[in-house]
Amino acid sequence: MSLYVGIMSGTSLDGLDIAVVSQEGTTRLIASRYVPLPDSLRAELLALCASGNDEVARVALAENAWATLAADGINHLLSEAGIAALEIRAIGSHGQTIRHEPARGFTVQIGNPALLAERTGITVVSDFRRRDVAAGGQGAPLVPAFHEALFAAQGSAVAVLNVGGFSNLSLIRPGHPVRGFDCGPGNVLLDAWINACRGELFDRDGAWAASGVVDRALLNTVLADPFFAATGPKSTGREVFNLAWLQQQLAKHPQVSQADVQATLLELTARTVTDALLKVMPAPEGVFVCGGGAHNAALMARLQSLLPESRVLSTDALGVDPDWMEAMAFAWLAHCCLEGIPANRPEVTGASGLRVLGAIYPA
Repeated sequence: MSLYVGIMSGTSLDGLDIAVVSQEGTTRLIASRYVPLPDSLRAELLALCASGNDEVARVALAENAWATLAADGINHLLSEAGIAALEIRAIGSHGQTIRHEPARGFTVQIGNPALLAERTGITVVSDFRRRDVAAGGQGAPLVPAFHEALFAAQGSAVAVLNVGGFSNLSLIRPGHPVRGFDCGPGNVLLDAWINACRGELFDRDGAWAASGVVDRALLNTVLADPFFAATGPKSTGREVFNLAWLQQQLAKHPQVSQADVQATLLELTARTVTDALLKVMPAPEGVFVCGGGAHNAALMARLQSLLPESRVLSTDALGVDPDWMEAMAFAWLAHCCLEGIPANRPEVTGASGLRVLGAIYPA
């Protein structure tokens, strides 16, 4: 049996990406479904990213709701695709990150995998990050190993850039171990700012950012955050970069218009990606973008202008739909777990060695 389901629910908190993949030699997308998060669940998950009252009970209820939503999405997808649950070897569930603090020795992804197994009748593999953190690693990013498996045969130096809530790079060079790290905010600040100012969940095509002008003083202020000067292995999350952090920076620049703030935040995403990339891979032949950022026309254009010697394209150019890359990755990680294949990369996360990732919840 070579079919797996992967579920990714990222820091953008927009919804669940669910992918059915075949793992016959290479990973191939068979079917997919997007399930938006209900507003109430999204708000609760966002609130749980910071300390609050009655957290234990609230986390338990939120992860039950998340698992129920995921199970319903999987069951609908399999029914639509004409695939029986018995044909699926396992579900790889990332869960929803609510805290990520590897410097303090922990990362927390919720999603009640036991309930997910019960409601689907399929074995679930989850909790992929904590073993790497236990081994001294960052627990993130985990997708570089998957990108290496997919794209190492390209035979040239390429970078795979995921732009979700946060951005991360996978650097693939022939004859070298894959490298990777988080670069900083991807869409998280862009989404938070447009939501605060205009009530919209995201900046479609980067149109609002494109209507503004980058404020250089504000840009220099946000670029001064110590995270950007650190070298990998490194990872980050909402614990560091969030609306409150942004408002602290804006207090030093009260004259900047709302649209110019958005333009500056887009420049922050583009600059932190390209600065980090060029330090370690000065001339990649291609930079292939996945995640929601692949649909941000203004961001893609800015990345291309900052990387004139590289082709900046979506991963469609490599035959992988950018919207399903991470869900496919967690299906692959489930496969690796069941086969006993180490799936972290110490060069990426800083772990003390290779580890098999994931906890198994049998059907």
